[in-house]
Amino acid sequence: MSRPPVPPFTEETARQKVQAAEDGWNSKDPEKVAGAYTVDTVWRNRSEFVTGRDAVVAFLTAKWEREHEYALRKSLWAFSDDHIAVRFQYEWHDDAGQWWRSYGNENWQFDADGYMQRREASINDVPIDEADRRIVGPRSDDERGVDLPLE
Repeated sequence: MSRPPVPPFTEETARQKVQAAEDGWNSKDPEKVAGAYTVDTVWRNRSEFVTGRDAVVAFLTAKWEREHEYALRKSLWAFSDDHIAVRFQYEWHDDAGQWWRSYGNENWQFDADGYMQRREASINDVPIDEADRRIVGPRSDDERGVDLPLE
């Protein structure tokens, strides 16, 4: 069973893959998100290493238990036949009510069926005031394809 779009990617299909990933992560459904990865997927997320779909589900469950009102935006940075690089920003607040904007870059590698085999993410968190939020919920249709400013 394949998970289109599949490699080799064009700019159009790479953008579709990035938007599909953003939509999936904004669902905050660990099982749904994990379904986009190979059974034996390998991740580096910050300083944490995760291997396999079951570990992805556990990782994402814990993530969204501590990152409240999580909302994400991803944008295509570069692509090749079976690789995609993205940059992203997401906002969330912790149990104490502190809001954060997390900036990051991801490198993705896909198998021939369109499942992600490898994900490497580097992420930095910046405290923000709630009044400075600019990411609220999933993208509306008119926001699709629009990049966020860096700051």
